Amino acid sequence: MAHQHVVQRDDGTWAVRGEGNGRDTSRHDTQNQAQERAKEIAINQRGDVITHGRDGKIRARDSYGNDPFPPRG
Repeated sequence: MAHQHVVQRDDGTWAVRGEGNGRDTSRHDTQNQAQERAKEIAINQRGDVITHGRDGKIRARDSYGNDPFPPRG
């Protein structure tokens, strides 16, 4: 399972980077564009999209395909 991180770069662009990768997968002008691309990758790889805010802190985490069904508890 590969988690996809959406992070802002120093030049103001937004990047999608696979967890543990040394390079960005893609760069985008807006955070929304980066989130959409990260979602496509996460659905394909059954992973999570972890969105970071401008300050680098995690803002949101969405899971695509790795949730147990039915939910436990």
